[in-house]
Amino acid sequence: MIHNKPLCGIIPPLVTPLKDNKTLDIESLERLIEHLIAGGVHGLFILGTTGEEQSLSYDVRKQMIKESCRINHGRLPLLACITDTSIVESIRLAKVAADCGADGVVSAPPYYFATGQPELAQFYEELVPQLPLPVFLYNMPSHVKVSFAPDTVRRIAQNPQVIGFKDSSANAVYFQSVMYKMQERQDFVMLVGPEEITGECILLGAHGGINGGANMFPELYVAMYDAASQGDLARVRQLQQYIMQISTTIYTVGKHGSSYLKGLKCALSLLGIINDDFVASPFYKFDAPERDKIRMALNALPIENGKLCIR
Repeated sequence: MIHNKPLCGIIPPLVTPLKDNKTLDIESLERLIEHLIAGGVHGLFILGTTGEEQSLSYDVRKQMIKESCRINHGRLPLLACITDTSIVESIRLAKVAADCGADGVVSAPPYYFATGQPELAQFYEELVPQLPLPVFLYNMPSHVKVSFAPDTVRRIAQNPQVIGFKDSSANAVYFQSVMYKMQERQDFVMLVGPEEITGECILLGAHGGINGGANMFPELYVAMYDAASQGDLARVRQLQQYIMQISTTIYTVGKHGSSYLKGLKCALSLLGIINDDFVASPFYKFDAPERDKIRMALNALPIENGKLCIR
Protein backbone atom coordinates (compact mmCIF):
# COMPACT_ATOMS: atom_id res chain seq x y z
CA MET A 1 0.00 0.00 0.00
CA ILE A 2 1.21 3.51 -0.88
CA HIS A 3 -0.81 6.36 0.64
CA ASN A 4 -3.30 3.74 1.91
CA LYS A 5 -4.16 2.34 -1.52
CA PRO A 6 -2.46 -0.08 -3.91
CA LEU A 7 -0.19 1.60 -6.45
CA CYS A 8 -1.40 1.13 -10.02
CA GLY A 9 -0.94 2.61 -13.46
CA ILE A 10 2.20 3.63 -15.35
CA ILE A 11 5.26 4.19 -13.18
CA PRO A 12 8.12 5.07 -15.55
CA PRO A 13 11.63 3.87 -14.71
CA LEU A 14 13.41 7.19 -15.09
CA VAL A 15 16.66 7.47 -16.99
CA THR A 16 19.37 9.14 -14.94
CA PRO A 17 20.46 12.28 -16.83
CA LEU A 18 24.23 12.65 -16.53
CA LYS A 19 26.89 15.15 -17.52
CA ASP A 20 29.66 12.64 -16.83
CA ASN A 21 30.26 9.63 -14.59
CA LYS A 22 30.36 11.82 -11.49
CA THR A 23 27.77 14.48 -12.24
CA LEU A 24 23.97 14.37 -12.26
CA ASP A 25 22.32 16.73 -14.76
CA ILE A 26 19.75 18.33 -12.44
CA GLU A 27 18.33 20.66 -15.10
CA SER A 28 17.51 17.67 -17.33
CA LEU A 29 16.10 15.73 -14.38
CA GLU A 30 13.72 18.59 -13.62
CA ARG A 31 12.59 18.74 -17.23
CA LEU A 32 12.13 14.95 -17.36
CA ILE A 33 10.03 14.75 -14.19
CA GLU A 34 7.83 17.66 -15.26
CA HIS A 35 7.39 16.01 -18.67
CA LEU A 36 6.28 12.76 -17.01
CA ILE A 37 3.89 14.42 -14.59
CA ALA A 38 2.36 16.46 -17.42
CA GLY A 39 1.97 13.20 -19.35
CA GLY A 40 -0.30 11.76 -16.68
CA VAL A 41 1.86 9.00 -15.22
CA HIS A 42 0.85 7.52 -11.89
CA GLY A 43 4.22 7.28 -10.13
CA LEU A 44 7.99 7.55 -10.56
CA PHE A 45 10.64 4.82 -10.23
CA ILE A 46 14.27 5.90 -9.96
CA LEU A 47 17.57 4.01 -10.07
CA GLY A 48 16.25 0.90 -11.76
CA THR A 49 17.88 -0.81 -14.73
CA THR A 50 16.86 2.06 -17.02
CA GLY A 51 18.31 4.42 -14.40
CA GLU A 52 21.72 2.67 -14.55
CA GLU A 53 21.90 2.26 -10.77
CA GLN A 54 24.68 -0.33 -10.76
CA SER A 55 26.93 1.91 -12.89
CA LEU A 56 26.51 4.93 -10.62
CA SER A 57 28.56 5.94 -7.61
CA TYR A 58 26.79 5.95 -4.25
CA ASP A 59 27.11 9.73 -4.22
CA VAL A 60 25.24 10.04 -7.52
CA ARG A 61 22.60 7.51 -6.40
CA LYS A 62 21.97 9.49 -3.23
CA GLN A 63 21.83 12.75 -5.18
CA MET A 64 19.37 11.21 -7.65
CA ILE A 65 17.11 10.23 -4.75
CA LYS A 66 17.39 13.64 -3.09
CA GLU A 67 16.82 15.71 -6.23
CA SER A 68 14.00 13.51 -7.57
CA CYS A 69 12.13 13.76 -4.28
CA ARG A 70 12.69 17.52 -4.20
CA ILE A 71 11.42 18.03 -7.75
CA ASN A 72 8.47 15.67 -7.34
CA HIS A 73 7.53 17.35 -4.05
CA GLY A 74 5.06 14.64 -3.14
CA ARG A 75 2.96 15.01 -6.29
CA LEU A 76 3.30 11.34 -7.25
CA PRO A 77 4.33 8.19 -5.37
CA LEU A 78 8.08 7.78 -5.79
CA LEU A 79 9.95 4.47 -5.58
CA ALA A 80 13.74 4.18 -5.28
CA CYS A 81 15.74 1.09 -6.18
CA ILE A 82 18.18 -0.08 -3.49
CA THR A 83 19.63 -3.19 -5.18
CA ASP A 84 23.20 -3.89 -4.16
CA THR A 85 25.58 -6.75 -3.49
CA SER A 86 25.89 -5.49 0.10
CA ILE A 87 22.92 -5.62 2.45
CA VAL A 88 24.49 -2.76 4.42
CA GLU A 89 24.52 -0.49 1.36
CA SER A 90 20.92 -1.42 0.49
CA ILE A 91 19.80 -0.42 3.97
CA ARG A 92 21.81 2.79 3.77
CA LEU A 93 20.19 3.78 0.45
CA ALA A 94 16.75 2.95 1.82
CA LYS A 95 17.32 5.29 4.74
CA VAL A 96 18.36 8.07 2.37
CA ALA A 97 15.16 7.44 0.40
CA ALA A 98 13.03 7.59 3.53
CA ASP A 99 14.73 10.75 4.76
CA CYS A 100 14.15 12.45 1.40
CA GLY A 101 10.46 11.56 1.25
CA ALA A 102 10.30 8.53 -1.07
CA ASP A 103 7.23 6.34 -0.70
CA GLY A 104 8.79 2.91 -1.20
CA VAL A 105 11.88 0.99 -2.20
CA VAL A 106 12.50 -1.64 -4.85
CA SER A 107 14.98 -4.47 -4.46
CA ALA A 108 16.30 -7.05 -6.91
CA PRO A 109 18.32 -10.01 -5.60
CA PRO A 110 21.98 -9.34 -4.88
CA TYR A 111 24.00 -10.16 -7.97
CA TYR A 112 27.41 -11.81 -8.56
CA PHE A 113 26.94 -14.75 -6.18
CA ALA A 114 23.83 -16.61 -7.35
CA THR A 115 21.60 -17.52 -4.42
CA GLY A 116 19.42 -20.58 -4.07
CA GLN A 117 15.75 -20.02 -3.34
CA PRO A 118 16.04 -20.72 0.42
CA GLU A 119 19.02 -18.34 0.61
CA LEU A 120 17.10 -15.72 -1.36
CA ALA A 121 14.15 -15.93 1.01
CA GLN A 122 16.43 -15.73 4.04
CA PHE A 123 18.16 -12.68 2.59
CA TYR A 124 14.88 -10.79 2.32
CA GLU A 125 13.72 -12.02 5.70
CA GLU A 126 16.85 -10.32 7.06
CA LEU A 127 16.71 -7.23 4.83
CA VAL A 128 13.05 -6.20 4.90
CA PRO A 129 12.66 -5.67 8.68
CA GLN A 130 15.62 -3.27 8.56
CA LEU A 131 14.07 -1.08 5.85
CA PRO A 132 12.14 2.07 6.75
CA LEU A 133 9.75 1.93 3.77
CA PRO A 134 7.41 -0.51 2.00
CA VAL A 135 9.21 -2.87 -0.37
CA PHE A 136 8.64 -4.05 -3.93
CA LEU A 137 10.52 -7.18 -5.02
CA TYR A 138 12.17 -6.77 -8.42
CA ASN A 139 12.64 -9.77 -10.70
CA MET A 140 15.44 -9.18 -13.22
CA PRO A 141 16.96 -12.61 -13.96
CA SER A 142 18.85 -11.53 -17.08
CA HIS A 143 21.00 -9.19 -14.98
CA VAL A 144 21.21 -10.83 -11.54
CA LYS A 145 21.20 -14.53 -12.59
CA VAL A 146 18.44 -15.39 -10.11
CA SER A 147 14.68 -15.44 -10.52
CA PHE A 148 12.22 -15.38 -7.63
CA ALA A 149 10.31 -18.67 -7.64
CA PRO A 150 6.58 -17.95 -7.17
CA ASP A 151 6.62 -19.80 -3.84
CA THR A 152 9.59 -17.70 -2.75
CA VAL A 153 7.65 -14.52 -3.51
CA ARG A 154 4.77 -15.81 -1.41
CA ARG A 155 7.12 -16.71 1.45
CA ILE A 156 8.85 -13.31 1.47
CA ALA A 157 5.52 -11.50 1.16
CA GLN A 158 4.27 -13.04 4.39
CA ASN A 159 5.80 -9.86 5.77
CA PRO A 160 3.13 -7.19 5.05
CA GLN A 161 5.90 -4.65 4.47
CA VAL A 162 6.46 -6.40 1.12
CA ILE A 163 3.68 -4.80 -0.90
CA GLY A 164 4.42 -5.62 -4.52
CA PHE A 165 6.38 -7.27 -7.29
CA LYS A 166 7.97 -5.83 -10.42
CA ASP A 167 8.80 -8.42 -13.09
CA SER A 168 11.22 -7.73 -15.93
CA SER A 169 11.64 -11.34 -17.04
CA ALA A 170 9.51 -10.78 -20.19
CA ASN A 171 8.01 -14.20 -19.39
CA ALA A 172 4.25 -13.79 -19.31
CA VAL A 173 3.69 -17.36 -18.10
CA TYR A 174 5.99 -16.76 -15.15
CA PHE A 175 4.27 -13.45 -14.38
CA GLN A 176 0.88 -15.16 -14.35
CA SER A 177 2.26 -17.87 -12.05
CA VAL A 178 3.38 -15.29 -9.49
CA MET A 179 0.08 -13.44 -9.76
CA TYR A 180 -1.81 -16.72 -9.22
CA LYS A 181 0.28 -17.54 -6.13
CA MET A 182 -0.38 -14.09 -4.68
CA GLN A 183 -4.08 -13.81 -5.47
CA GLU A 184 -5.10 -14.09 -1.82
CA ARG A 185 -3.24 -10.85 -1.05
CA GLN A 186 -5.65 -8.35 -2.55
CA ASP A 187 -3.32 -5.49 -1.60
CA PHE A 188 -0.28 -7.01 -3.36
CA VAL A 189 0.72 -4.96 -6.42
CA MET A 190 1.82 -6.73 -9.61
CA LEU A 191 3.77 -4.56 -12.05
CA VAL A 192 5.26 -5.59 -15.40
CA GLY A 193 8.45 -4.16 -16.85
CA PRO A 194 8.53 -4.94 -20.60
CA GLU A 195 6.18 -2.53 -22.33
CA GLU A 196 5.58 -4.96 -25.18
CA ILE A 197 3.45 -7.17 -22.89
CA THR A 198 2.05 -4.56 -20.51
CA GLY A 199 -1.33 -4.36 -22.22
CA GLU A 200 -1.99 -8.08 -22.11
CA CYS A 201 -0.77 -8.38 -18.52
CA ILE A 202 -3.11 -5.60 -17.37
CA LEU A 203 -5.99 -7.28 -19.20
CA LEU A 204 -5.23 -10.38 -17.12
CA GLY A 205 -5.10 -8.58 -13.79
CA ALA A 206 -1.76 -6.78 -13.45
CA HIS A 207 -1.88 -3.42 -11.72
CA GLY A 208 0.39 -1.47 -14.07
CA GLY A 209 3.61 -1.12 -15.97
CA ILE A 210 7.10 0.18 -15.29
CA ASN A 211 7.77 1.01 -18.93
CA GLY A 212 10.96 2.69 -20.16
CA GLY A 213 9.28 4.18 -23.23
CA ALA A 214 7.14 6.34 -20.97
CA ASN A 215 10.23 8.53 -20.49
CA MET A 216 9.68 9.64 -24.09
CA PHE A 217 5.93 9.36 -24.60
CA PRO A 218 4.12 9.06 -21.28
CA GLU A 219 0.71 9.68 -22.86
CA LEU A 220 1.00 6.53 -24.99
CA TYR A 221 1.63 4.22 -22.06
CA VAL A 222 -0.98 5.89 -19.88
CA ALA A 223 -3.46 5.43 -22.73
CA MET A 224 -2.52 1.74 -22.94
CA TYR A 225 -3.05 1.32 -19.20
CA ASP A 226 -6.44 3.05 -19.41
CA ALA A 227 -7.56 0.98 -22.40
CA ALA A 228 -6.43 -2.34 -20.92
CA SER A 229 -7.85 -1.65 -17.47
CA GLN A 230 -11.19 -0.78 -19.12
CA GLY A 231 -11.09 -3.90 -21.32
CA ASP A 232 -11.11 -1.88 -24.56
CA LEU A 233 -9.50 -4.50 -26.80
CA ALA A 234 -9.72 -2.49 -30.01
CA ARG A 235 -7.89 0.41 -28.39
CA VAL A 236 -5.29 -1.94 -26.88
CA ARG A 237 -4.55 -3.39 -30.34
CA GLN A 238 -4.25 0.09 -31.81
CA LEU A 239 -1.87 1.38 -29.14
CA GLN A 240 0.18 -1.81 -29.26
CA GLN A 241 1.18 -0.91 -32.81
CA TYR A 242 2.85 2.29 -31.60
CA ILE A 243 4.54 0.49 -28.72
CA MET A 244 5.94 -2.18 -31.01
CA GLN A 245 7.11 0.42 -33.54
CA ILE A 246 9.11 2.10 -30.76
CA SER A 247 10.41 -1.23 -29.45
CA THR A 248 11.56 -2.54 -32.81
CA THR A 249 13.29 0.67 -33.93
CA ILE A 250 14.54 2.89 -31.12
CA TYR A 251 15.60 -0.03 -28.91
CA THR A 252 17.31 -2.10 -31.61
CA VAL A 253 19.96 0.24 -33.02
CA GLY A 254 23.35 -1.33 -32.34
CA LYS A 255 24.37 -4.92 -31.73
CA HIS A 256 24.61 -5.22 -27.97
CA GLY A 257 22.45 -5.54 -24.88
CA SER A 258 22.98 -1.86 -24.15
CA SER A 259 21.04 -0.86 -27.28
CA TYR A 260 17.82 -0.24 -25.35
CA LEU A 261 19.45 2.16 -22.91
CA LYS A 262 21.53 3.96 -25.54
CA GLY A 263 18.55 4.26 -27.87
CA LEU A 264 16.26 5.57 -25.15
CA LYS A 265 18.72 8.18 -23.91
CA CYS A 266 19.58 9.23 -27.46
CA ALA A 267 15.90 9.67 -28.30
CA LEU A 268 15.33 11.73 -25.14
CA SER A 269 18.17 14.04 -26.10
CA LEU A 270 16.84 14.42 -29.66
CA LEU A 271 13.40 15.21 -28.25
CA GLY A 272 14.97 17.91 -26.04
CA ILE A 273 13.89 16.26 -22.80
CA ILE A 274 17.46 15.75 -21.56
CA ASN A 275 20.50 17.79 -22.51
CA ASP A 276 22.90 14.95 -23.24
CA ASP A 277 22.61 11.21 -23.77
CA PHE A 278 25.73 10.44 -21.75
CA VAL A 279 25.65 6.81 -20.60
CA ALA A 280 27.59 5.78 -17.51
CA SER A 281 30.63 3.56 -17.97
CA PRO A 282 31.17 0.83 -19.03
CA PHE A 283 28.87 1.99 -21.84
CA TYR A 284 29.10 4.95 -24.20
CA LYS A 285 26.50 6.96 -26.03
CA PHE A 286 25.82 6.48 -29.72
CA ASP A 287 28.05 8.02 -32.37
CA ALA A 288 26.65 10.02 -35.28
CA PRO A 289 25.58 7.07 -37.53
CA GLU A 290 23.53 5.45 -34.77
CA ARG A 291 22.17 8.81 -33.68
CA ASP A 292 20.93 9.39 -37.23
CA LYS A 293 19.08 6.05 -37.09
CA ILE A 294 17.35 7.09 -33.87
CA ARG A 295 16.41 10.39 -35.48
CA MET A 296 14.91 8.50 -38.43
CA ALA A 297 12.97 6.24 -36.06
CA LEU A 298 11.54 9.29 -34.29
CA ASN A 299 10.70 10.95 -37.60
CA ALA A 300 8.67 7.87 -38.54
CA LEU A 301 6.43 8.41 -35.51
CA PRO A 302 3.52 10.90 -35.54
CA ILE A 303 5.12 13.42 -33.19
CA GLU A 304 3.90 17.01 -32.87
CA ASN A 305 5.37 19.49 -30.36
CA GLY A 306 7.29 16.69 -28.69
CA LYS A 307 4.21 14.54 -28.10
CA LEU A 308 3.10 11.35 -29.83
CA CYS A 309 -0.20 11.91 -31.60
CA ILE A 310 -2.18 8.78 -30.90
CA ARG A 311 -5.49 8.59 -32.73
